[in-house]
Amino acid sequence: MFGISKQAYYKRIESDKVKVQQREFVLNEVDKIRKEMPHTGTRKLYHHLLPTLIQNDIKMGRDALFDLLRYNRLLVKKTKRFHITTDSKHFYYTSPNRIKDLEINHSEQVFVSDITYINTDKGHAYLALVTDAYSKTIMGWSFDDNMKVSMVKEALTMAHKNCIFEHASVIHHSDRGKQYCCPDYTGFAANKGFIMSTTQQSDPYENAIAERINGILKYEFGLRKKIASVEIARKIIKQAVEIYNNQRLHWSLDLKTPQMVHNSYNQQQYKSYKRKAA
Repeated sequence: MFGISKQAYYKRIESDKVKVQQREFVLNEVDKIRKEMPHTGTRKLYHHLLPTLIQNDIKMGRDALFDLLRYNRLLVKKTKRFHITTDSKHFYYTSPNRIKDLEINHSEQVFVSDITYINTDKGHAYLALVTDAYSKTIMGWSFDDNMKVSMVKEALTMAHKNCIFEHASVIHHSDRGKQYCCPDYTGFAANKGFIMSTTQQSDPYENAIAERINGILKYEFGLRKKIASVEIARKIIKQAVEIYNNQRLHWSLDLKTPQMVHNSYNQQQYKSYKRKAA
């Protein structure tokens, strides 16, 4: 009646069953990845999934994965963001921007620092981060319900302890926030071998790497949502940093993890987040 044999009919039914099972399998694997990295985009998901797809003989390209996630309403939605945490209205000395025209070519050459806010049920708390500019590895962090100098000193202390290469000095780049420019902090950093560098304008692209890492933690790891307490937030941040450093793939690192690139020292071509000139 339909122009096909009974054998071909049942073969097609079986083929459709296999495709349904494979799609369910892929969706389950996506769910596993997004439990740890909730806002991982489809292109990165595909690279995470590719070894599993090959191992299970599932033929699915990136476009097919897009279609599958779109059909199941699992594509990541873009969100707006911005909150000012920099108080640059002070009379402290600000160092020159030492990385403006610097060629960054290895790990632990430049650390970038910044502070971002985390919303809790008791109000805003603050996360200080120190990130390696070359590898995008988060070297140190600190979290508290205030923005005192002690918080950024704690983050820098962790970053210094996590260094694996023996350099006499590392450039420390930050915005002109008073926490980073006050003598208490600059002296503390200098004693650990850091050479201070600060942005000269209010343009966030002068500290683009730090701004980008803030956004990744908040918008891909759920830290932009209101969290019940500082203690719970601190546990979430610790887990997020661990996953970010060791599992999250970066386009700027040719789909490698930050820790992988950091350990390789100078084997990765550096790509900046700076805005391209028109």
